[in-house]
Amino acid sequence: MTMELELSKFSTPTISDALDRLGIAGQVEGVYPAARGPRLAGRAFTVLYQPIDVDGGTVGDYIDDVPPGDVVVLDNGGRLDVTVWGDILTMVAQRRGLGGTAINGVCRDTDRALDLGYPLFSRSRWMRTGKDRVKVAGRQVPVVLGTVRVRPGDVLIGDNDGLVVVPAEREQEVLDIAMEIETVEEAIRREVELGTPLRQVRERLGYHALQTRRDG
Repeated sequence: MTMELELSKFSTPTISDALDRLGIAGQVEGVYPAARGPRLAGRAFTVLYQPIDVDGGTVGDYIDDVPPGDVVVLDNGGRLDVTVWGDILTMVAQRRGLGGTAINGVCRDTDRALDLGYPLFSRSRWMRTGKDRVKVAGRQVPVVLGTVRVRPGDVLIGDNDGLVVVPAEREQEVLDIAMEIETVEEAIRREVELGTPLRQVRERLGYHALQTRRDG
């Protein structure tokens, strides 16, 4: 099983705690799912936008080049006034088996994503097109989501609680710690259900330090 699929077994809160333990700021602020339910998971395929200039340009026909399973990561500088994703892109992405879309900016035609159950994360939604307003400035280059730097191949996991980014070179460490955290928290749930006081079991299993950064 691929690493991104292994990581997708865990919730974003669990992965967030693992990132904290490692001192990795991978929690994406201000980018949320268009609807509850669809989980986003996959490696980043990045697209960078900039305002259009005298040379013109387009919003991009990159979608046919995104490998199945990858997540489209669009950086429009956090702009809320023009969109860079709509229903046709959603339809094609769904048919190609992509892992979802995450936008540092806004999307439109969200009903299509809701109907298809396609994982779509953005800062907000609005109807005004980015055509004739923004253009693609780069593909498969480092971009930003919220305040998190995303590089091609990094792993993104998204659920109802938000979005996290796992750097490709740290993914095994994050996975190992996520497994440890989930094991401890599941043990706490079992003991509490059997009547053990929460304070007692948390202290014994080290709950309050699961996410604490550890050097060395």
